[in-house]
Amino acid sequence: MTLLLKLVLAPALVVASTLAGRRWGARLTGVLVGLPVVAGPILLITTLDHGTAFGAAAASSALLGLTSLALFAVVFGWCSRRTGWVGALAVSWAACLVADVALARLTLPGGIAFVVALATFWGASRVMPPDAPGPPPSAVPSPWWDLPARAATTAALVLAVTTASGALGPAMTGVLAPFPIASSVVAAFALAQRGSAETVRLLRGLLAGLTGFAVFCLLVALLVERLGVAAAFSVALVSSLAVQAVVPLAGRLATGSAGRRRRY
Repeated sequence: MTLLLKLVLAPALVVASTLAGRRWGARLTGVLVGLPVVAGPILLITTLDHGTAFGAAAASSALLGLTSLALFAVVFGWCSRRTGWVGALAVSWAACLVADVALARLTLPGGIAFVVALATFWGASRVMPPDAPGPPPSAVPSPWWDLPARAATTAALVLAVTTASGALGPAMTGVLAPFPIASSVVAAFALAQRGSAETVRLLRGLLAGLTGFAVFCLLVALLVERLGVAAAFSVALVSSLAVQAVVPLAGRLATGSAGRRRRY
C-alpha cells in the first residue's frame, strides 16, 4: 500500500499541476509541486517503521532538506538561461546532493530549522534570474505522450530516491525526503517545451509554495511524539494545504498592488 501511494500520488500531482499550469500559468504549477506528496509518505513510512522519535528527527532534517530544494530552484533557473534541460538538471541535482550531504551532518531543533528554511526561501527568491519582459508565451498543443511521460518519469524518480534513502539512516533519509522529484520533472519539461522564461516563472512559484511544505515538516517534528502518528500527520497535512491555498492568492494580490503603484 505504501509503495502504491508513492507511485500514484506524486505522478498524479505532476499531472494535475501541469494541467493547472496550462490553465492558470506556470507559477501555480510551481506552487502545487511544492506539496509534500513525496516527502509526506517517506516521513510517514519511516515513522511507522522506526517510531515517533525517529520520525520527529527525520522531519527536522527534512526542513534542512528544503534549503537544498531552494538551491535547486536557483541553480536550475540560472542554468536554464545557458543550457538545455539535461545540463540544467545535472548541475542543479549535483548542487542539491552536495548540499544534502553537508546538511545531513547538522542537528537542529525543529523551530530553528524552520526559521533557517524560511530565510533560505526568502534569499533564494531574491537571487533568482529576473523575469523576462513581455507576456508569457502562447499555449502550444502538447504531444499525446506528454502527460504519461511526466507521470512515468516521476514514478521512476520516486522509486530511485526512496530506495536509496532507506539505507542511509535517519538524518540522510530526512534530508533526502524533499529531494526535487516532481519539481525536476515539471521544470525539465517546461524548459524543453516553453523556454527559460516560463521555467523561471515556475521555479518562482515553487519557492513561494515551499512555505506550506515547511509548515508540514515543522508540525510533524513538533507533534508526532505528543499526539501520535495519525493526529500529527493529519494536522500537518491540513495546515500545509491551507498555507498552500493562500500562497497563489497572496501572490496575485501582491502583483496587483505593485501594478497599481506603478500606474500611479
